[in-house]
Order: sequence, then C-alpha cells, then structure tokens
Amino acid sequence: MSDTDLLHPERVVASLEINWLKLPLHTPYRLSYRTFMEFEPFVVAVRDRDGRIGWGEGHVSPGSSKETREGGWAFCAAKARKLPGRTVAEAREMLLAASPASPVAASAMVTALEMLGEHQALAASSPLRHSLLTPFEAATPDEIGAEVERRLAEGFTTFKVKVGKNVAADLARVREIQRAARGRVTLRIDANRAFSRADAIAFATGIDPEGVALFEQPCPTDAWDDNAAVAAVSNVAVMLDEPICSLADIARAGAIPGVKFCKIKLKRFVGVGRLIEALESIRAHGMGAVLGDGLGADISAWMEAMAGAGRIDGPGEFNGFLKLQRSLLANPMQVDRTGMTVPPGFVPAPDPRMLASQALARLAA
Repeated sequence: MSDTDLLHPERVVASLEINWLKLPLHTPYRLSYRTFMEFEPFVVAVRDRDGRIGWGEGHVSPGSSKETREGGWAFCAAKARKLPGRTVAEAREMLLAASPASPVAASAMVTALEMLGEHQALAASSPLRHSLLTPFEAATPDEIGAEVERRLAEGFTTFKVKVGKNVAADLARVREIQRAARGRVTLRIDANRAFSRADAIAFATGIDPEGVALFEQPCPTDAWDDNAAVAAVSNVAVMLDEPICSLADIARAGAIPGVKFCKIKLKRFVGVGRLIEALESIRAHGMGAVLGDGLGADISAWMEAMAGAGRIDGPGEFNGFLKLQRSLLANPMQVDRTGMTVPPGFVPAPDPRMLASQALARLAA
C-alpha cells in the first residue's frame, strides 16, 4: 500500500467529529460468546478545508478481541486532536503506525481519511453487485423447515449456521437443516472459537459434507495447533477468522493442510488499502477469501463491498447493516432478493437525525 491508492492524498484535514452510536437490531444476533441486541459503532466524519467529507466506521465487539469500547473511544479522542492541519496521507500514516493499540478505532478513522482522499477502490464506474448470506437461527425441526423456506423465498441461498455449544446437538441441528434444505442451499458453519480441540475434531469428523462449504474457526484465536489438528481431519474445508489480522497470519494459515479459506474484515486490517492487500495475499497463498463483518453497519458494508469486488469467493458476509432496525444512511443501499447493488457514484450519507438520536457520546476536534 502507498499513497498512490488515494486520488487526493494532499487534502488537508480541517476538522473531525466522532460519534459513538447505539443502533438497535430488529432481532437478537446470537454468537457463541455474546448475544447482541444492538451494535455500538464509532462513526467518524473527517472534513477538509473545502468542506469535503469522508466517513468511517468501526464496531468494537466485546469478547471478539482484547480491544474494548472504552479503550477505542480513548484512542479516538487522543488521536483526533493530532489530525487537523495534516494531509490525508500524513494522518493515515500516523494512525496506521499507532493502530496496534486499538485496531478497530483506528480503522474507523483511517477509512474516513481514505474516503476523504478518494481511495480508488471506493469509486465504481458501473453497478457493483454482491450476493449476501444470511444468519440462520432456528433450532427445532419445525422451526428449521419454516426458516429454510422463508430464507429461500427471500432470495438467500447461503446460510451461516452458528455452532460451538454441544457437539451432538450441533450435529443434529446441521443434519436437520440439510434435510430441510434438500440440496438447495450452501452452509457455512461457524464455531466462533467455542470448541475445544477434542470437541472440534468430533464435530468436524462427524459432519456430513453435503452442501457444507466450510467450517469456520473451530478453536480459540491463539490456538493455532488446535485449529490445525481439526483442519487435518475435518470432513469439510476449515476457515480461519479471528487469528487473521496481518499478512503474516495469512501466510501462516496458507501453510496449514486443510485450511482452505481465510475470512477477513475491514476493521481488523485498518483501512481499505490494507484490506485489499490482504485479499490479494489470500489468493496468492492458494486459499479462498471470505470478506465481511456481520457486526458492521452501512458504511463498513459499503467499503467491504467495494474492496471485495472481484476479490472474494461466494457471497459477502458484510450483512450487519441488514440487522439494524433502521439504516444509518439517509440514502440506504439497494438490497433485493438476490443481494446488494452499489450504483455508480454512490457515496454513503449518514442521516443526521440518526447521528443525533442514537449518540451515546460525541467528540469534535
């Protein structure tokens, strides 16, 4: 990555506004480590001296990493005071150097700068189309059959199924979903780091591979040996998620037999430029790339969709914005039965009423 990915790295930061929002969801979003009733992203606006504006977003997910919302907010407050008067290129370089202290918060600020500096990946001359997957929630046979038919009627053909609490129950539930689907859908199975090595191996060797694209993050983030042991015997391809935060992590994953996919998120790679480097590195190491933050709102979904154009395998996982009761944007993205469309020249414009009504905290510099 260099400043050549920005059309206008010379633009000078005049002011910033950072909002910590609380965005209610229309239904609870259940993960192995937490159930979300709302998302709490940081939304950053960066303006230059001519009034141009760039937007960025980052949602710190408690339990996903060591980063905390309070720590992220403190990072934003400390760094915001240092940005006015710097060029976009200078400000981005400073934030990238500091980003290990709070990657998600840094990403919210860096992506706002990249939009202000007009990152080349964020401009589309023709409509950009992405299919999306959907989370699958039902647990009992009757509920499973009904949800399969409802999701298919909505246009979704790839389901994200969460496991990780009980091997026998999880296997039985997946089998019931496969039975109800009758070959009409693709499943991505996600343990969210919840299994022990033994339980993950039992699940991975017990699963019927019919219609299952991959098994995501069986064991804890730092348990590389445990995840490798699962990948070596799994009936389906294994995908690593939470451990993948750098190009070195991608290279390490690519050397593990049975690891066929890496999943990455904008907020972990701290900006569109680094995200594109990561996507290209995944391909270079012979793996499939899956992209998307199911905990992200509209701005991060737009940026991930733009960065992922021609670089990802299968449906995008940048579907967090579909979980919100109301769009963050005054000009919501186009979504229909078969996915999302980004029209040429689209630029997200957050709704000022949403920023005002949903703010937990706000700072300006």
